[in-house]
Amino acid sequence: MELKPGLSALVTGGASGIGKALCLALASKGIFVTIVDFSEEKGKEVASLVEKENSKFHQNLGFPSAIFVKCDVTSLTLFWKDQTDGTKTWKHTINVNLVAVIDCTRLAIKSMQALQKPGVIINMGSSAGLYPMYIDPIYSATKGGVVMFTRSLAPYRRQGIRVNVLCPEFVQTEMGEKVGAKYITLLGGYVQMENVVKGAFDLIMDESRAGSCLWITNRRGMEYWPGPAEEVKYLVRSSSSSRRKISFRAPLGAQLPQSFEKVVVHKLTHNFRDATHIVRAPLKLPIESGHVLLKIIYAGVNASDVNFSSGRYFLGNKKDLSSLLPFDAGFEAVGIIAAVGDSVSNLEVGTPAAIMVYGGYAEFMTVSSKHILPIGRPDPEVVAMLTSGLTASIALEKVGQMESGQVVLVTAAAGGTGQFAVQLAKLAGNKVVATCGGKEKARLLKDLGVDRVIDYKTEDIKTVLKNEFPKGVDIVYESVGGDMFDLCLNALAIRGRLIVIGMISQYQGEHGWKPKNYPGLVEKLLTKSQSVAGFFLPQYSYLWKEHLARQFDLYSSGKLKVAIDPKRFLGLHSVPDAVEHLHSGRSSGKVVVCIDPTFEQQMAKL
Repeated sequence: MELKPGLSALVTGGASGIGKALCLALASKGIFVTIVDFSEEKGKEVASLVEKENSKFHQNLGFPSAIFVKCDVTSLTLFWKDQTDGTKTWKHTINVNLVAVIDCTRLAIKSMQALQKPGVIINMGSSAGLYPMYIDPIYSATKGGVVMFTRSLAPYRRQGIRVNVLCPEFVQTEMGEKVGAKYITLLGGYVQMENVVKGAFDLIMDESRAGSCLWITNRRGMEYWPGPAEEVKYLVRSSSSSRRKISFRAPLGAQLPQSFEKVVVHKLTHNFRDATHIVRAPLKLPIESGHVLLKIIYAGVNASDVNFSSGRYFLGNKKDLSSLLPFDAGFEAVGIIAAVGDSVSNLEVGTPAAIMVYGGYAEFMTVSSKHILPIGRPDPEVVAMLTSGLTASIALEKVGQMESGQVVLVTAAAGGTGQFAVQLAKLAGNKVVATCGGKEKARLLKDLGVDRVIDYKTEDIKTVLKNEFPKGVDIVYESVGGDMFDLCLNALAIRGRLIVIGMISQYQGEHGWKPKNYPGLVEKLLTKSQSVAGFFLPQYSYLWKEHLARQFDLYSSGKLKVAIDPKRFLGLHSVPDAVEHLHSGRSSGKVVVCIDPTFEQQMAKL
């Protein structure tokens, strides 16, 4: 979610400390703020400061840009009657720190659902909720409750509602100053308030964060908790043979259908809508030995879907291409194992899994067990990591020979694979240049850490590269083709490497994909010791599991973000719409089709 003027925020405990700092930080973005607190004097003071800050963005509103509401957030739980003063003290702590957070979160979710608008809730936790705080076990217990409560609300992101928790160590507030100076010194001093605000903003703006816990310390900086090493302990378990078994089990009905629907190519053409239709096929049971039946929940959409439907992936086949019809469409999907055949001992019914074989646009799919990639949850973000993520990860490493200290140019960078390429290049310690078309896409790339975003709708790419990178770029990750390929080749540095992972601009058109001639290509490469190499993911299948595991680790540790295109596509009938949306140039992030919306709703309740 972008922080922009005109949005509204509600901050409980906003009259002092971290709450006050967040109110003022939000006001500096032109956001209307409602301050909720028990202290009327301090609350009205903060409201006045917020209005002053907001006046830089809004004039003559006709209504206040800041409101103070006096409220005791524990008033909803007065039915807890206390018998002694001691009991009142610790029960009050529980009421304020935990019960009130639950109540406020519940009411905020209810409000967002009623408005049918996306929203973000940031709960205030503490590092004391991640490890024991011996000087105040009740406080530690309440904050631990807030952390686990928030993490358990991750499925609400399916409704556009993201709930996250912020867990800083001690900040220099009135409460923080009550802690002994010696203890604070041992922790490396107070956490700076600006770091807490930055953490809150990250949780708001990063669309991939839902049920996330951000831990902030002076000793370790900002990191998401738990990390991969901790997550693996409850997401998977190892048997005596060291085979991975996913502990998460999805709900599956005991009765499998007798038939299912799938998208098939019945006519060879680059027009995906004309090339395909939906057919109903019998579900063959029992499952063949060594195979599994996968119930598909999400399928990924790729630019090459139109190449597949036109038969270009079969050009090496000596048979008449029309004799191959009909064939199943779709390259990638995630779902739940619904049945297993004999001799399959390492996979169980209910296990979430991913596949990267032809036929992903279907309700069910029978595949060899060797093609199954076990995953933690069958989420759309996992779909993005398959063809799109693996292409970027493997191509940059194996073909681009990417190191650190280089200049990396990524074209169509706001798309499904481009978003991974820019982040992986940045994580490797490189300067990243990215092209895109439109303000929203440019904003996404800036959020992903791109050093120089070139929006071709407002700037000339050739001019920018010539003026700002006169020595050229070391690596190009190219997926557009046509004129863009020529431009990138001319911008390549001495000993530069250009990786061709696609040419989407040439896939569509009246006659489909037509190869282009590149006169003088060899001479250009020779004079600068440059190289141009193609990359086709199926030829690197032996690296899929290794690189997929790397992406999971980066994603779960918060180092890798996954953007899913916001446009929703539900059911197999929406597949042609999704393919056309991808080729329209309007998509941002990975385009995904939810094959079974009903099952998605069941998943959201887990």
